[in-house]
Amino acid sequence: LNRTLTTRLLGFDDLAYNSVYAQMGRGKTEKIMAFAMSSVAATLSKMAMDVCLFMSQNFGFVSFPDNLTTGSSIMPHKKNPDVFELIRARCNTIQALPNEIILVTSNLPSGYHRDFQLLKEILFPAILSLKECLLMSQMMMKNIRVNKNIIRDEKYKYCFSVEEVNKKVQQGIPFRDAYLQVAGEIEKGQFTPSYAIAHTHEGSIGNLCNEKIRKKMKTVLAGFHFEKARKAEKALLQ
Repeated sequence: LNRTLTTRLLGFDDLAYNSVYAQMGRGKTEKIMAFAMSSVAATLSKMAMDVCLFMSQNFGFVSFPDNLTTGSSIMPHKKNPDVFELIRARCNTIQALPNEIILVTSNLPSGYHRDFQLLKEILFPAILSLKECLLMSQMMMKNIRVNKNIIRDEKYKYCFSVEEVNKKVQQGIPFRDAYLQVAGEIEKGQFTPSYAIAHTHEGSIGNLCNEKIRKKMKTVLAGFHFEKARKAEKALLQ
């Protein structure tokens, strides 16, 4: 076997010269992938939970078109976020992936063992499942409907209490005094919030810095040589 040739044909930059070291990578590589996938799944699961919560009748912050929800079996008015419930469940399952791989590989001595065959059964379906969750999340979020005026509901007015304190501080009132003034207004039922908020600091609602985030994402993706791998695969299949 010409290992230099196989390294080039498979698109690797270099080969792992020590064959024992190369073999010891079995299980470790899958574990690294599993932890990365678990991290992404945790983020997706949390987002799915937020959507389910904020779509509920107790909140009503967001909604989706009828064709992206399902009806209730008993309540005609209810729209269920089934897609996000399934994303949440799938991603919670994927978060267990590192543990599954660790349990298969943890007590094995050096060398190859048939146990490693099971890693494919664990890892490959999880990759497909996470990919589907990402695609479905992207499609759903493109169709999200935000209830823009709900913040003016009476029950949410105290969300602006800190803003009123900050405004008084900017006017030169000490924070403790500003805090007590607003607390007194709330206690007396005289608190009237101002809904005109224009935050400008980085990362706030008024300045999300999405372009800077996209730029950072492009830099990260540039470190992955996907085209090189595709080119090597195409050459092998010709």
